[in-house]
Amino acid sequence: MQHQSAAGGLASEFETILPKERVFADPLRRLAYGTDASFYRLTPQVVAVAENEAEVLALLEICRRRKAPVTFRAAGTSLSGQAVTDSVLIVLGEGFGGFAYDESNQVARLGPAIVGGEANRRLAPFGRKIGPDPASVATAKIGGIAANNASGMCCGVGQNSYHTLASLRLALADGAVLDTSDPASVAAFRRSHAALLDGLAALSAEIKADETTAARIRDKFRLKNTTGYAINALVDFDDPIDILAHLMIGSEGTLGFLSRVDYRAVPEYRDKASALVVFADLATACRAVSALKSAPVEAVELLDRASLESVKHKKGMPVEVDALGPDAAALLIESRAANADDLRAQLASIAETIDPATTLNGVNFTSDPVESGRLWDIRKGTFPAVGGKRPPGTTVIIEDVAFPVARLAEATTDLRALLDAHGYAEAIIFGHALEGNLHFVFAQGFDSEREVARYASFMAAVAELVVGKYDGSLKAEHGTGRNMAPFVEREWGAAGTAAMRRIKALIDPENLLNPGVLINDDPEIHLKNLKAMPAVSALIDSCIECGFCEPQCPSKGLTLSPRQRITSAREMRRLRCDDPQAPQLTEMAAAYDYAGDATCAGCSLCSTVCPLEIDTGSYIRTLRAEKRGGVARTIAGGLANHFGATLNATRAGLAASGLARRVLGDKPVLAVSDAAHQALGLPRLSPAMPRAAWPAAPKPANGALRPVLFFSSCASRAMGPAAGDDSPPLLDVAARVFARAGFALVQPENLDELCCGQPFASKGFPEIAKAKAEQLAQHLATDGAAIPIVIDASTCATRMAAFSGPHFRPLDLVQFLRDEIAPRLTIKRLPETVAVHVTCSLRKVGLASALIELAEACAEKVIAPPGVTCCGFAGDKGFSHPELNDHALRHLKESLPAECREGYSSNRTCEIGLAAHSGRRYRSILHLVDAASS
Repeated sequence: MQHQSAAGGLASEFETILPKERVFADPLRRLAYGTDASFYRLTPQVVAVAENEAEVLALLEICRRRKAPVTFRAAGTSLSGQAVTDSVLIVLGEGFGGFAYDESNQVARLGPAIVGGEANRRLAPFGRKIGPDPASVATAKIGGIAANNASGMCCGVGQNSYHTLASLRLALADGAVLDTSDPASVAAFRRSHAALLDGLAALSAEIKADETTAARIRDKFRLKNTTGYAINALVDFDDPIDILAHLMIGSEGTLGFLSRVDYRAVPEYRDKASALVVFADLATACRAVSALKSAPVEAVELLDRASLESVKHKKGMPVEVDALGPDAAALLIESRAANADDLRAQLASIAETIDPATTLNGVNFTSDPVESGRLWDIRKGTFPAVGGKRPPGTTVIIEDVAFPVARLAEATTDLRALLDAHGYAEAIIFGHALEGNLHFVFAQGFDSEREVARYASFMAAVAELVVGKYDGSLKAEHGTGRNMAPFVEREWGAAGTAAMRRIKALIDPENLLNPGVLINDDPEIHLKNLKAMPAVSALIDSCIECGFCEPQCPSKGLTLSPRQRITSAREMRRLRCDDPQAPQLTEMAAAYDYAGDATCAGCSLCSTVCPLEIDTGSYIRTLRAEKRGGVARTIAGGLANHFGATLNATRAGLAASGLARRVLGDKPVLAVSDAAHQALGLPRLSPAMPRAAWPAAPKPANGALRPVLFFSSCASRAMGPAAGDDSPPLLDVAARVFARAGFALVQPENLDELCCGQPFASKGFPEIAKAKAEQLAQHLATDGAAIPIVIDASTCATRMAAFSGPHFRPLDLVQFLRDEIAPRLTIKRLPETVAVHVTCSLRKVGLASALIELAEACAEKVIAPPGVTCCGFAGDKGFSHPELNDHALRHLKESLPAECREGYSSNRTCEIGLAAHSGRRYRSILHLVDAASS
């Protein structure tokens, strides 16, 4: 394409505006940053990360002069190909993550880079939330939510971005800025862009004068509809400023850049109840939906028989799915209210709406959060179930359409028949039934002309069914993108499509912004630039590149996220098959060593939010194992076999650094360490570097107390408190607290030779790691088969849980403190504000709440900074690759109030990084329990 050569020389010009570290022109990062959740692959020529509106305007000016098209990217969770480009990609940086709430007017002013879930978390204290609730709300950012008019299970039409928009701030391709909440900005824009506004006013007048077209537009937008532009703005408003603002919603970055979106916040009710109601056939279920339309329900989700089959083993399923007939269907119903009394009244009303005799399991609501959560997990598990079972090399496609609710049963039956006729028998259908909005999910390969032709034939048939027979919406909430662009005219006809083309020509006359998206003259654009999904590893092949993992990753924004690691691995595999000598492959592989491997924390938090539980950390560890040669394995084996000596060497190093700091002072030593790290790659000392912890002789246990075998991790055994911290050794604190609760702490013999193997596992020596873990399990089981076995570090406890047996059932210290120690103590809450850091291991095993509960029992106020997930210290990466720890904890200090002087966690190395970046002392949670129970 012509614009590719123009874009190729843009990187150096961008670097006159942005720091070099925010301009990417190398093959690896262009590919990685250019991927999104759709099944299209376009690689940008250059990627720029912008942190403010001024930078966006400057970048746009360069692109306009160079005639290089521009695409904006928020979180990249869009599904229809609207966030990929082969030209210039501008990615929103954290500077766009603004939040403010006008409580008097109940308006949330949001930057386009704040995640929807984070906006809701900040609105929760006011009993409010944003209206749009896409399934990706925990990952999707406001810019994308607004630009796609994304909706979800509860918001329907009335609470989507279009209908809850209060005002916005936008930048056009020509550099003009309009803030619709600012009268001065509006007045200036009316003067500078009179021709544009006059053109919109004229178009609006023409549409309104054509009663047939105006009526059709109003009727179409009673359903969820994101096909094409929001031309309902032309009939809903008279002022062209209002028209322009609402045209931006759902415009997919083709008309302008949204630098702020102001929503009228909607109520968030805490009292809620859910029920999964199963019916013998789809028609009966859909008749119930029609009846529920006027009932006090927040959401009604439809699951067809195939959907129920895909999640039949999920905990909480209220019926035996195998016993259901072939036409069975279910409705997941939720009702919410301002208080418990109102909720009870609403549930009674709903019960009167649905005749229990028409159901297979009655209408049984639960307000228990755990039970309700299980019901919603059943619904949310449908999409991953198909994605996880698809054949290798295929992608999973989720389409969404909307039908008139009155014809939902007939339309769903037709859609099922259409899927079967085109060979998609494994497909499932589910959706937001109150709005007639159905999703259908199926596996699709694009590795042969036959498969592409099958998909093309199917999509054409879908268009005829949805529009030709039912006059529904071809895209209800996922946006038009490239995927549905060829079918816009099929849905809207010549007049509607002509209006959309005029809108694009008026607002972006040079076609600079996201060309080819939403409006496209190529009838086969939806069949081009399809994503290759070659098999790489069973650990990651099921990845659908949705991006849900990214907010949890400590290296996202520093190097690569889990999705980007997988995307890059797939592309390198493709290149190895197609052209093993390609220079691009060599360059990508070299860059991946650092960006993909070295800066991966291996924390596996990505798996906790992945719909398919993909553990990218495990995959990276397999790459490390493949690269470890015989010499490296021999050295690692020697260290493992002489672990006591290894620990003593660590202690000696800590003692030497401590002596140097005492003699020379902190600043000179840390400065030299920084310089050595930069120049030679040596480990960098931390300002919170611990003192050496030398082993002490075991103390005899009190025979009158119940024994507990206590295993101290190697980090705890080697690393004592930081310089200046007069805390007693952790072992002494544990003995004291345990004794108060009636337990005698017992240490295993030959302790210094023991290790769970985690340091070796993270470095890519799985066999050595396994041998050390088995050695530890056998040793502790031999010494303590009949007594509790407690491990002080959550990382080690989580690892050793995999080696449990009849005589070895290790307990995390946090769990033991909460379940066994705290109930036996008299705890007086301290009048303090404390911080807690929930380690990755605690999150993965479901013990995050245990740490917070302990802290809340011991201190008046507890803060768990929401922006901090994995701390990025990752064993020793806080020393070898400190930039990972720096990046992961970059917001920690600002998230803690001045009165918070202490922090607590459950892993010694994590505490080093937390202390260094917060300016607070971080210690084991055991210290807080000790202080509160003294």
